[in-house]
Amino acid sequence: MDPIKFQYISKPEIKAYQERKMAEMLEYVSIRSPFYKDIFAKEKIDVAKIRTLEDLRSLPVTTKQDLQSRNMDFVCAPLTDIRDYMTTSGTLGEPVMFADTENDLRRLSVSEMLSYELAGCLPSDIIQLMCTIDRCFMAGQASMLGCIRYGTGVIRVGNGIPELQWNTIRRINPTVCICVPSFLLKLVEFAQAHGIDYRKSTLKRAICVGESIRDNEHHFNILGTKIHEQWPELEMYCNYASTEMQSSFNECIEQCGAHHKPNLTIVEFLDDENRPVASGEPGEVTITTLDVEGMPLVRFKTGDLCYHFDEPCRCGRNSLRIGPILGRKGQMIKYKGTSLYPASLYEILENIPEIKNYIVEVYTNTLGTDGIRILVGSNLSGEGFVKRIKDHFRSRIRVAPDIVFEPIELIAKKQQPPTSRKLIKFIDYR
Repeated sequence: MDPIKFQYISKPEIKAYQERKMAEMLEYVSIRSPFYKDIFAKEKIDVAKIRTLEDLRSLPVTTKQDLQSRNMDFVCAPLTDIRDYMTTSGTLGEPVMFADTENDLRRLSVSEMLSYELAGCLPSDIIQLMCTIDRCFMAGQASMLGCIRYGTGVIRVGNGIPELQWNTIRRINPTVCICVPSFLLKLVEFAQAHGIDYRKSTLKRAICVGESIRDNEHHFNILGTKIHEQWPELEMYCNYASTEMQSSFNECIEQCGAHHKPNLTIVEFLDDENRPVASGEPGEVTITTLDVEGMPLVRFKTGDLCYHFDEPCRCGRNSLRIGPILGRKGQMIKYKGTSLYPASLYEILENIPEIKNYIVEVYTNTLGTDGIRILVGSNLSGEGFVKRIKDHFRSRIRVAPDIVFEPIELIAKKQQPPTSRKLIKFIDYR
């Protein structure tokens, strides 16, 4: 079936399709995956008896530690069939490798073609990639393949360098960009400083990756509000992805949660005991990939926590949707009796205009409990400003972390070291 038309089939039809593909995938990994062959033998699992999505819950989950420690044992295809190698950050220091066959790359192209269609893009659009496409990074690769699949024009500028971005926009007139949303504020800042009438530029849509721009009620959060106030003509759509799922979720034009693509993955939302949670509870995004040849995964726990929404979407699609990522499971902070995730700290810091940049550091203090230190880049300093920052924290989360001022330029370098593909806002020393 056409992958776009598939998004509109009924929920029973979606379930039947997923169960058929799940059975094919389980048989495939039971034969070809050294990791899953070992697990299934150890747990005495007969994959032929796993026929429904509910049966899938009887299988053990796969963790990031499994991927790190037995990386190559997940490869199911002959190395002669691998066409692309990608990496993602690992939990034990070394990056985790992912190997894609030609069919896996086609699947990636389908995933991001669907993202563009969800966001209201047309094949006549020209899409400017403002995200990393080198360094074995999957997001940029997937974005480019999606453009080719959908038939749009694509401009591979890459991340950063506002001057180059605006020069390219002026010369080629793209209508859509893909970027980390906070970079849009840097584009606005550069345009204002150099007399560029950015609000009349050809850019009309932004697909936002890597950071949330909405809250769980589907309203703009502080970052989204800042961008919208500066650039109201620009429509923004959330995209959530991970290398491991080899797919993504994307908002539709109704902008009420990022749609799952059920032809590509089965998704569960699990608690700490690997039990499914209700839509009103936060759960860990857990993915089973469909139609992946190189490195398929069964019940992979991404570490990302979010709420999900089952009610029908006004767009007519019957896929479930997810809200913004609350945080990563391993990043939860227990500070003075309060459980926090980094995103809640970012939200407060983004709402203080004098703060230009920041890094949240978490460490184990002399009492053996979690401590929080925030490195703040600002043209202001002094006890009065520290008190105001701490008052913001106390009013929102009841506790206040330590504040340390550092030069804006120094924090900017720490946020984007030469070897990093993403902006670093959180460092965990625990």
